[in-house]
Amino acid sequence: MRAVRPAQQILKTRFTHRENQGFYNNPPAWQLSVFNQAAMQANGSKAAMAIPLQITDSSVAIQLSVALIDANDQHRREVANALAGFQGTTVREYSTFPASLDDLPQMMEKRYDAVIIGLDSDPEYAFDVVESLCDNNSATVMVYSEQAQLEQAIRFMRAGAREYLTLPLAHADMAGALARVSISRSAIFHGKRISRKMFVFLGVKGGCGVTTISSNFAVALAQVSGQRTLLIDLGLPLGDAALNLGMITQYSTTNALQDSSRLDANFFRSLLTKHSSGLSVLAAPGEFFPAQVPTEALDKLLAVARQCFDYVVVDAGSRIDLKDTSLFDENANIYLISQVGISELRNANRMVTQFFSARGHKLQIVLNRYTPQALLFDEKQIDKALTRPAQWKIPDDFATARRTGNSVSPVVFQDSPIARAIRQMARNACGLPANPVKKKGFSLFRPFAKPLLVVPEPEEG
Repeated sequence: MRAVRPAQQILKTRFTHRENQGFYNNPPAWQLSVFNQAAMQANGSKAAMAIPLQITDSSVAIQLSVALIDANDQHRREVANALAGFQGTTVREYSTFPASLDDLPQMMEKRYDAVIIGLDSDPEYAFDVVESLCDNNSATVMVYSEQAQLEQAIRFMRAGAREYLTLPLAHADMAGALARVSISRSAIFHGKRISRKMFVFLGVKGGCGVTTISSNFAVALAQVSGQRTLLIDLGLPLGDAALNLGMITQYSTTNALQDSSRLDANFFRSLLTKHSSGLSVLAAPGEFFPAQVPTEALDKLLAVARQCFDYVVVDAGSRIDLKDTSLFDENANIYLISQVGISELRNANRMVTQFFSARGHKLQIVLNRYTPQALLFDEKQIDKALTRPAQWKIPDDFATARRTGNSVSPVVFQDSPIARAIRQMARNACGLPANPVKKKGFSLFRPFAKPLLVVPEPEEG
């Protein structure tokens, strides 16, 4: 049995992952914080951890606006002094919490890139503030405390906080946290307007891997975009998205669909469960539920979801019978999941021809478990069957699939060909470039070896 380390060590240790006697050459852009590491440790995950971002040069300008809230003057001054060491970061200090949560929107009237909250003066009220901010504000929320308590870290993560820092602050920890905020705000920084989108994952038949791809895509999208992201599991009567993410949920789509008459934003949010990545999840029911979904109820569910979240990811299984609902309206981005087999290609051809021929770029075909060396058909034959080239090819990586199947950690929390492909899909979906540009003197991570439409082979250490 593996020994469990004390919370102090879990929260302060920076994990490194080594494979093939070397560090990864290509750590992902989003990078796991100690907060995610603590949550995964609590879940008993044996997944490999990503190398954290290490930015140690204070002269690098990171253009961010930060609100710092803490009634403890000594702690607040310590954090403010740490933030002052980073050029381009402007900080507004608040020496008290708002008198009530109703006053919070006025305090946050100026749109901040990040809100940093001290917990020690009033942890319970701080929790309410964090939860309210994460539900109603687009800023990245970070918290800090003198107490490196695993249980407290997980609790605030579930409320939506993205970072848990411990006092006294390590310079590298603050630098890494600010760098992650900067990455998540990069779309706005480069003048790109964030538009709300829905991504629907549909399989040409059962067993194509829709749930694995959609759930990991949603996690990666929440991480790389920094936007409010929701995963809805419509794999009725029984769906496995929550299981894939190692989550236990109290409510499900059943509650939303059966009580659609009272479904509003507040009721909807009460049904969701927060994943350690920041992703919100509306799971499939744990018991059998009639597969017939009333169109009006589903349309209302999706309307409320799109109102509350920037990105909505839907695991639709192989539910082509929902084609007349708003799930497949003209604004939805469809990912059609197939494999290179006779029955899969036949089904893909029929579905594209009959239902999606006019979709254009809003239909993207994903070939899962793709093994070029073992294909029965050449590329031209596959493209002809699909009526167009496949945009994404997820490699057949049995070792990763088996390892992930025996843990509660998402695939994208590891470094593997599958993870790199899905992370690249998420970057593309939210408008981030395929290859982050490495700027002189300010390198967050190494660029990918090459653009990823066809997934590259694992890089050698």
